[in-house]
Formats: sequence, C-alpha cells, structure tokens
Amino acid sequence: MAHPPIPAARAAPARRSRLLLWAGVALYLGTIFLLSSLPSPLPALTSRMSDKALHAVEYGGLALLLGLALGASGLRAGRAAALALLLASLYGASDELHQAFVPHRASDVRDWIADTAGAALGAAAAAGLARRRAPAEGPAAAGQFR
Repeated sequence: MAHPPIPAARAAPARRSRLLLWAGVALYLGTIFLLSSLPSPLPALTSRMSDKALHAVEYGGLALLLGLALGASGLRAGRAAALALLLASLYGASDELHQAFVPHRASDVRDWIADTAGAALGAAAAAGLARRRAPAEGPAAAGQFR
C-alpha cells in the first residue's frame, strides 16, 4: 500500500532524523566491533554484571536503534521490528564468529542466544514506540515513524 506524500515542510526534518538514526546504527555497530576486537573490554563493567545480561542489553540497544531507523525509512512497525530482530541476531552471530579469531576471546552460542533475546526486546520496544507515536500523527501513519 502506498503511503501518502509527506508535506515539503516536514520532508527535510524527516530526512535529517532518518540520517541521524542510521548514523547512530553505524556508530553502534562500529562500537560493538571495536569492543569485540579487544581481549578484555570494559573489565570494570564485565566483573559486575552477568556476561549474558551484557549481551542482551547490548543487542537490545542495537535492535531498538535498527527498529527506529527502519521505521523512519518507511517500514511499518511490525516489519521494522522483525527485520531489526533478524539483522541484530545475524550481527550477533557474526560477532561471535569474529571473537573466535581474537586472542583471549571465545565464540559461544549461548552469547548469541542472549544477543537474540535482547534483540527481541529491543525490537519490541521500537515497535511499541512506533505504535504510541502513530495516533498523534493520524491513521495514515499508524505503525510507522516519519
């Protein structure tokens, strides 16, 4: 179904918001990669929190950002959330593979499961935000960010 055109006065801010969201996703992905490249990242944090909880929070944030960026790019909330979950889970799998080649790090399928569980929560949060925002923008915007 085609979406109604966005008025010109709203198009530039929407484009800026979309670019900022995608820039946030890229920065977040880069940060995950950088931290995964270190033999012992953030030891003060990792000694206080469960490894699996850290993975869930990390990938929950990624899926939330992905869901918001995908929604701002025109996908409906449910599709944006599903794609955000899939992409975050795949990135988690690639991150675990990457860690297999980093000295003093290990690849663990349980970490990927925690990544995916956190991503599911983050994707659901993004969908919830999209649906909360939709009534203020009218029925045509239901389930989508603009």
